[in-house]
Amino acid sequence: MTIFELPTFTLFHVIISVFGIIAGLIVVGGLLAASEFKAWTAFFLGTTVFTSATGFGFPTTGETSPAQVVGVVSLAVLAICIAARYWKQLVGRWRATYVVSAVAALYLNVFVLVVQLFAKTPSLAQLAPTQREAPFAVTQGLVLLMFAWIGWSAVRAAPRARASG
Repeated sequence: MTIFELPTFTLFHVIISVFGIIAGLIVVGGLLAASEFKAWTAFFLGTTVFTSATGFGFPTTGETSPAQVVGVVSLAVLAICIAARYWKQLVGRWRATYVVSAVAALYLNVFVLVVQLFAKTPSLAQLAPTQREAPFAVTQGLVLLMFAWIGWSAVRAAPRARASG
């Protein structure tokens, strides 16, 4: 068995995704508390880039899939986030840019998590078999509103942020 067999690759991708989401929640929690966790930030950004990149390793039908679009958007958001954090050192408006892009990157991971939960969990799949039904739309809408509120709150906390391990 090699890492390139689909079940193994899928498991690897899912584990990285879960680690990225957990790290992202810690980082965003720090942002809300006006703290920057440098090690967690690096881990979050690394696992999230890797999650987005490995998403392109799944078989496709030749058409651009919604997952690929989310992957491209995620990588673009992550590029901005990494530039704001490491290249621009959070100076001036780059701090808010970093906060917004970090929250957006986490949101995109959670968005995909919700998609997968509705696709792979039998009880959720029954509620929204095509993911065009109200339960799916309401769930994704609530997740979006929650992340919009978190992002707004984190931007407000950003000016008083301090670095920590």
